[in-house]
Amino acid sequence: MKAIVYHRYGSPDVLQYEEIEKPAPRDHQVLLKVHAASINPLDWRLMRGKPSVLRLALGLRQPRLSRPGRDVAGTVEAVGRNVTRFKPGDAVFGTCLGALAEYVCPSESSLALKPENVSFEQAASAPVAAYTALQGLRDKGRIQAGQKVLINGAAGGVGTFAVQFAKWFEADVTGVCSTRNVERVRSIGADRVIDYTREDFTKNRQRYDLILDCVGNHPPAACRRVLSRKGRCVIAGGPKEFWSMLSRVLEALMLSPFVSQKFVMFIAKGSHGDLDIMHECMKTGKVTPVIDRSYRLREAREAIRYLEEGHARGKIVITMEHDNP
Repeated sequence: MKAIVYHRYGSPDVLQYEEIEKPAPRDHQVLLKVHAASINPLDWRLMRGKPSVLRLALGLRQPRLSRPGRDVAGTVEAVGRNVTRFKPGDAVFGTCLGALAEYVCPSESSLALKPENVSFEQAASAPVAAYTALQGLRDKGRIQAGQKVLINGAAGGVGTFAVQFAKWFEADVTGVCSTRNVERVRSIGADRVIDYTREDFTKNRQRYDLILDCVGNHPPAACRRVLSRKGRCVIAGGPKEFWSMLSRVLEALMLSPFVSQKFVMFIAKGSHGDLDIMHECMKTGKVTPVIDRSYRLREAREAIRYLEEGHARGKIVITMEHDNP
């Protein structure tokens, strides 16, 4: 089978389109024929192995994790002997390591049935970004109906899900994005949209009960100016430059204990219950994944390169070519 593999750290040029052995499912796994996968910023960060201190965990000389991709959607071909939730032929979506491949073997606990009204490409775009949006708003942001919520980076992979989940929670939603994305963010449910090329949201008079920051382009002190007295700022993303991101995290940690507002950093975790929520929200049309571009598996270099630029409008999807040479 074909898969994307890298044997050394570096730019997208290290990604190779290779023939590797087709996997076999273990007791609690399924063999999944992949129809689509999607990529996230974590993929290029692991690929580059930067900052170098991260290589203490990832592998000093060469990466221990050599297969990119986490989000996946496909058809179950076979199941391990202890699998009870799925059978061959089921269309599913979820997460697994090394999703940029024609076949993978995820655990059954990391999968859910794909809604019939959602394409494999849409389903594959959901898991990591939707986990981040949902858990950031619900668990860390403690979102409530009627609250004023601001999504910074509302046109990105996480942001497009966050706008829709915030509306699902019946919040009053303001999205922040660039000029070219204003209409798109409005079309997915934002009550108001701020064009950051014309207005700095940290300098207006509006106060927000919750900010979900998917970009990290404003220091926490600036975000605090527009938070309500008991407001919360959840930091779900940061600058491309690691040290700039670290400085914002440290500032948030130092500021939070001394003010009435709360600043929270987090990394989303896989959750079968949250996959079921995604299934229901997509099935009922409450959440519709936004896809910017689609690439073939052999074009993974170009896909990662585009993702690294930081201007994706929604998710970037990788599709498979099982029937093509």
